Formats: sequence, structure tokens, C-alpha cells
Amino acid sequence: MPLDNLSLPFLLAIFLAASLIILACGVRMTGLADRIADRTGLGEALVGGVLLGAATSLSGTVVSLTAALDDRASLAFSNSVGGIAAQTAFLALADVLYRRANLEHAAAELANVFQGALLMLMLVIPVLAYAGPDVTLLGIHPASYVLVIVYTVGVVASRRVREQPMWRPVGTSETKNDEPEEAEQDSDGNLSLFAIFGALMLVMAVCGWAIAQVASELTDRYALSASLVGALMTAVATSLPELVTTLAAVRRGALQLAVGGIIGGNTFDTLFLTLSDIGYRDGSLYHALTRGDFFWLATGLVMTATLLLGLIVRQRTGPGGIGFESAGILAVYGGAIAVQALA
Repeated sequence: MPLDNLSLPFLLAIFLAASLIILACGVRMTGLADRIADRTGLGEALVGGVLLGAATSLSGTVVSLTAALDDRASLAFSNSVGGIAAQTAFLALADVLYRRANLEHAAAELANVFQGALLMLMLVIPVLAYAGPDVTLLGIHPASYVLVIVYTVGVVASRRVREQPMWRPVGTSETKNDEPEEAEQDSDGNLSLFAIFGALMLVMAVCGWAIAQVASELTDRYALSASLVGALMTAVATSLPELVTTLAAVRRGALQLAVGGIIGGNTFDTLFLTLSDIGYRDGSLYHALTRGDFFWLATGLVMTATLLLGLIVRQRTGPGGIGFESAGILAVYGGAIAVQALA
């Protein structure tokens, strides 16, 4: 896409239009995912964590891959890890809006706790790659293969955890159980639901590509930090579906879908790094980064650890009706933005 001669307002208009289309697709996907969870019997946490999480992350995947193909390692990496931080902050915002109880208390689901731990494990792997030797296998760092293997094993284990749990959350008056809704009176079959879902994913992928092109042009034209653009511009824009789907799921009462969609989407986002490493042809993606590029990865790791603690402690209510984990997540994210702005 030739963007060299376009004015700044026109570039921002393209960026905004693509973001709004991604947003609209995300709204539609939430209802479809809830119905798919009920019809297939897979449950909201698993469908939210795998299907909805992967689908809403597709535009971000395209941004990271496109940036890597253009040899923009920092933009590809920061878009991935910056999205994880932004989406975790969105879950805290949902907790603020859910006034009945602490969201992490009400959405008690062992699969979400498991996926939170899985996400932390996957976030550490890029750090090990960066600290280790600069080696590649078929032009790809071994850590990228490990990410795919860990994710695949984690998804299988997550379903087993749901179907045969060895731990169960204590039920309270505020706990919202994942129970299938009554069948809706419509003519849409399962194949139709998946077809619509797939079409929305395709639209989001095209919009993600457009966002990547605009971000690259802005980075070059105004000499902006690729890490800053990736973490606070493209990552937030492509994460808008997670914000909308989370708020919509909470409004529908699908609390496990809301929490699972964020954690699962974040886990899927780590696979951006594998695709980016494949697209980056000048060696290991991880060794093309600087120490500063890992700032948002560390931020996402701290925020995920805080969320996981909240899921385990299950504080019923806190100041302002939210748990300590949501307050901590918002404080960490706000602090990270302040540090990045002053850097």
C-alpha cells in the first residue's frame, strides 16, 4: 500500500476506520462465541480462551507478521507483548463496570487459572531466548518452536482441567456458573455459525494489515519509537475487540467467557512471536531486539501474575467494588505508560 504521499489526517483516518471495523467485528463475535460454547458443550472458558481469543487476536497477528516481513523486529515484538498488557487492563476495566461483585471472584473457573499460569510460562520463553545463544533452526530460533508446542499442550490440558478438575472453586452467592442458555429460536446451524465467525476473522485480518502499513509509515516519517508505536498504538487498536467482547460478555452474564477470552487471547498473542520470527529473515527475532523492547513484556508478566493471584484469592469485593488485582493491574499499566512517555 503506497502511503508515502498521504497526509497525516488521511493516514489517521485509515487507522481509525480499520480500528472501528475491527471493533464492530469483535462485537458480533461475542454473541457467536457464546452460542458456539453452548451448542458444542465446550464451555465458555475454553471457547473464550481458544476460539474467541484467537479470533480477536487475528488482526494483531497480521500486524506483527507484516512488521517482521518488513524487518521491523521491535514493532513486531512490541505489538504482541503490548497487546497482552492492554488486554489485561481491559479486564480490570470490566471489573470496574461489573458492580455485583469482584469479577475474578464471580467468574470462578479452574480453566482460567490454568491458562493464566500457562501465559506466564510462555512469556518467560522469549526472555530465555534473548538471554541465550543466537542460534536458529531453519532460520527460526528454537524458542519459537517451543512456544507452539507449549501452547498446543496447554490447550489440550486446559480442556482436561475443565472436564476432569482436580480442584474446584468454592461456590458463593456471587459466583456465576457456566450453564448453557436455552436454545435460541433461529435457523442457524453450527456450520453457519462457524462460517460467519470465519468471515469476520478474514475482515479483521485485512484491517490488521492496513493498521500495520499505517504504523510503519508513521514510524518512519516522524522517527517514532517502534516500541512505543507497537505497544501503545497498534497493540491498543488491534486489542479493541477484546475490550468490546469482554464488556459485552459481562453484560450477557457470560463471565467465564469474558475472563477466558482475555487470558486465552493473551496466550494466543505470544504466538505472534513465532510468526514474527518466521517472517523476520535476518536471523533470530529475539536477538534483533534491544533491552528496552522487553519493557512491555515485563509489564504484561507483572499484570498477568497480579490477575492470577486475584483468581486464586477470589476477593469478594474491595474498595470501589473491585478486587485488589484489578486495582493493581490498572496501577501497573498506568505506571508503565507514564514511564514510557517520560523515557
